[in-house]
Parts: sequence; C-alpha cells; structure tokens
Amino acid sequence: MKQFFSELYFELKKNRGAMIGIVIIILSVIIALLAPVIAPHNPTEVFSESLRLPPSFTEGGRAGFFFGTDDIGRDILSRLIYGSRISLAVGFSVVILALFTGTLLGVVAGFYGGLVDRIIMRLTDLIMSLPSILFAIVIVAVLGPGITNSIIAVAVVAVPNFIRIIRAQVLVEKNKQYVSAAKLFGAGNFRIMFVEILPNCMAPLIVQASLGFSDGILNVAALGFLGLGAQAPMSEWGTMLSDARSFIESSPWMVTLPGLCILVTVLSFNLLGDGLRDALDPRLKKQN
Repeated sequence: MKQFFSELYFELKKNRGAMIGIVIIILSVIIALLAPVIAPHNPTEVFSESLRLPPSFTEGGRAGFFFGTDDIGRDILSRLIYGSRISLAVGFSVVILALFTGTLLGVVAGFYGGLVDRIIMRLTDLIMSLPSILFAIVIVAVLGPGITNSIIAVAVVAVPNFIRIIRAQVLVEKNKQYVSAAKLFGAGNFRIMFVEILPNCMAPLIVQASLGFSDGILNVAALGFLGLGAQAPMSEWGTMLSDARSFIESSPWMVTLPGLCILVTVLSFNLLGDGLRDALDPRLKKQN
C-alpha cells in the first residue's frame, strides 16, 4: 500500500494541473480547520450600520471588512471562510455515502450476476435516465429542505456512477486466476468479494471519488441556491448566492465572491481527478 501511494505521488508530480489542484485543496482544508482563528468576525454577526459595504480595497470600502458586507451587514469574508467548512464537509459526506453504497451494490451485482445483477442495474439505469439535479430536487422536496437532506439527495444521485464503475471492474477481476485459487482454498463469497477482488478495483474508485467530491459540492450549492439546501443563517456558498441575486447589479461583489469560491474549489478537485485518472491508467503510462 505504501509503495502504491509513493508511485501515485510520483506520477502526480508530473501533472502540473493535479499539483495545482492538490495545493488549492490543502489550502482550503487549512482555512476550513482554522476558520475560528482566521475569520475576522462571527459569520452570523450583523453590523446594522454597515449594510452592503463594498470590499475595503475599492472606493467606499471600510478597513474592517476586507470583502465588504452583505445586505443585512454580515462580513462576507468571514462567511466565505466558514462556508469552506460546510462545502468540504458536504463533499466528503456525499462521497462517503455514495462510495459505500455504490461499492457494495456494484460488487454484489458484478460477482453474483443473473437476477441480482439485472435488478441492480435496471434501478441504476432508471436513476441515470433522470436529470441529476431534478432528481435531487424531488428527493429534497420529499424529505424537506436542509443541508442533511441535500447531502442524502446528492449522494443518491451519485451512487449509480460508483455502481457501474465497480461492477465493470468486478466482472473483469472475478475471472482471474487468483479468484479461482481463493475458491479452491475454501474462501467464502464475502472474503472473495471484499478481500480478494475489491482491493484490485481501487484505482477507478479513487478517481471517481475525487470527481464525486466536486460534483457533491456543486450540486449541494445548486440546491442551496434554489432554497432547498442549507438554511439561514448558515454560511453556505450556494445560499449566499441565492441571498445576493437581488443585488447582482448594485452590489456585484456579493454574488461574485461566493461564485468564485465554488468555481475554484470544484476546479481544483476536477484537476486532481484528471491527474489521478492519468496516473492510474496503465495505457496512459505506456504512452508517456
């Protein structure tokens, strides 16, 4: 395992985009962990005498509010910093839920085949035939608005991608000699699936998890923008965009800043995902 990660890091070092993504992700994690120390104000504190102040480096700005304030006088910089906590937690939660569920169903479908495989894959096809954001909206509408229900909805939408990837890998791996040898030694189905086969399917799962991280952040932000995600006074980037859309012309910084945070974070995970795909694909290694 140690050798695997050392080789992976060596391959990633060759990819400038992946390294940029890693640096941004590490900085985002540091900012999220140190939010109480870094943030100049409490994200929910209201400064009633400082409504919709522009950034301090522009005309009309004030020194105590570097990125200005929103329509009710809350410090935008502090809300963006605390918002990084929510976005990273959302991405992590979505990936964990989708990865666990998708891996379990994908391994079972690929290993057993037959009726079990057909049922799981038809349900997967049904979910994938629906527009992901609309399906997530339906789930949140049934469960009720809130950050937890948004995470569940986005995870459900993401599960089919993991099922299809892991099933395809299991179909390849289950016919190899080491699986036949494990059966001859009397290994049970559970051990063969999750101890023998699954570790050999990790490469595509790692790539999908990194890409799923960015999808989770983006989709939960979209639900927040629609008023179905995080609820006030929580400082989530999508909710901040929703609150500021009425002031897009008069106070553009209120929309631009959370939008840029979403863009940079999602882009960094996409760059990392592309780098992992290139590093873990043996065909690309041969070309290089």
